[in-house]
Amino acid sequence: MAGAASGSAAITLERTEAPVILPLLTFVAPLQTSSGNGLSMLVLQMAGIGLVFYFLILRPSGQARKRHAELLTRLKKGDEVMTSGGIIGKVRDIKEVDTNGAKEVRVTVESGTASVVVERSRIVRVGDSTAVAPQA
Repeated sequence: MAGAASGSAAITLERTEAPVILPLLTFVAPLQTSSGNGLSMLVLQMAGIGLVFYFLILRPSGQARKRHAELLTRLKKGDEVMTSGGIIGKVRDIKEVDTNGAKEVRVTVESGTASVVVERSRIVRVGDSTAVAPQA
């Protein structure tokens, strides 16, 4: 009877572990038995990763690029700007220059007593965008 009792305890123990392992086996078993199911699972996983990559990385960077391009097209004399080098000043002049067949827009920025000529694409901020908006 002692052997039967220990045998039934082992069976009971296996039954309590089975519900934990069973869901794991349902995902692994199709991958091992047939290549068609495994391939479809792989395609679904790659599609999911691709969607996450698109919505978390590609789409927001494209929108930011579009906003920056729009910001640069609205640039005018007297705007306060910050360059990618960290120079903060006011736009004094905007000129279109033809360099080796390529047209570039150059912006003259006055910062204190100095004037710096930079390409329009090197301007990272227009106005004081770091100001805190008033709360309603």
